[in-house]
Amino acid sequence: MKKVAVASIILLAVVVLTNSNIFAQRNVTPAVDPILEADAKHNLDVARQAFRLKKAYKGVLMRFEETYAAYPEFSNIEEFLYLAGMSSYYLSQNKGKQKVNLKLDKEKDKFTPEKLRENAVAYLSLLIEKNPQSQYKDEADKIIKELKGQ
Repeated sequence: MKKVAVASIILLAVVVLTNSNIFAQRNVTPAVDPILEADAKHNLDVARQAFRLKKAYKGVLMRFEETYAAYPEFSNIEEFLYLAGMSSYYLSQNKGKQKVNLKLDKEKDKFTPEKLRENAVAYLSLLIEKNPQSQYKDEADKIIKELKGQ
């Protein structure tokens, strides 16, 4: 009888310990939404081409804003923040092939040089905050210092 009782206690202990380990190993990382991830990646690819090849900085900002509003947890948000920050910076200096027309109501508030500089600082600061080891950190720091000095 004693052997059965001891065996039962050991079996019960094994079951309890095994089940408690299963519950303790929950996945803490948020699940990646494959549809949103794919859409964000597509927007980043388009923005990257617009930035590098076309110098279409307004287009980059529109793609970034759309993506960030829908999916701020995008796995490659670091590069997108860099492109948005630099696009804002370049537009504030009237660079690029897409010119700002402040006579249009929809561009009047969004694309003033002051607002663009403010956005550039915000995007690049967020980049550094979210990714302190970023490959873009040095350039972002340099632009932030320049813009804050103005």
